[in-house]
Amino acid sequence: MADTWYGADPPTAERIGAMGWVRILRRALPLLVLVSGGLMTLLLIRMIERPLYGLRRPVTPYITQWVCRIAFVVIGIRFTSDGTPMQGAGAIVANHTSWLDIFALNARKRIYFVSKSEVAGWPGIGWLARATGTVFIKRKRQEAGHQTQIFRDRLAVGHKLLFFPEGTSTDGQQVLAFKPTLFAAFFDAALKDRLQIQPVTVNYLAPVGANPRFYGWWGDMDFGPHFLITLAARRQGQVSVSYHAPVNVRDFKDRKALAKATEETVRSGLNHLST
Repeated sequence: MADTWYGADPPTAERIGAMGWVRILRRALPLLVLVSGGLMTLLLIRMIERPLYGLRRPVTPYITQWVCRIAFVVIGIRFTSDGTPMQGAGAIVANHTSWLDIFALNARKRIYFVSKSEVAGWPGIGWLARATGTVFIKRKRQEAGHQTQIFRDRLAVGHKLLFFPEGTSTDGQQVLAFKPTLFAAFFDAALKDRLQIQPVTVNYLAPVGANPRFYGWWGDMDFGPHFLITLAARRQGQVSVSYHAPVNVRDFKDRKALAKATEETVRSGLNHLST
């Protein structure tokens, strides 16, 4: 992973025993069928949806949402949420812990991720991201104008864009400082007076007896082993998404003030889960 965080050593990987591999197969096979079946359905519908509606996606986001909800049932992780997702077009900012965030943040509300351009080339994940409407950006100053136009176009058709302002994933036990540069586009003259930002906190509760950072995926951790360890858990934990009150961009003097305020709100909701 690029832009990685190395603030803590990963938990010691446990050996997967015979029953662990049974649980992996029992969960991985239906998960593969669910995701691949949902993706094929989405692509078929998108063939009709795209020429009729362009950037608008009146049908396919519901497929993504349904797949993400069922995925937690298949994996065995309990999913809960609190608060009210905002209505209308706007942006969402959230903390970033794991590849599981994709399922958690799509499960209740239809959103479109904003991701670094490198992700588009990742095997499997990149293809899924493109199919579900992810916005890919290059984090270069000279690309700012182009990125702002992309955001304008997406927001104009009612999309909710989701950003991870930490710029990387963590162990889920803390929220890193939000990068103000990611908020610059919100202050575009065509956006700032009408745009709302909703802070969202994603909390993970590890399985009983497991390291509290069990679901975290960061640094040089490879996706494959983390995926297998997650599916091998005898008893899964919980993920909860908290939707905080939206704020108006126009109420902040600059991107730094907005980044700091939303960072503090997201941090205030972290680690409220208990066994």
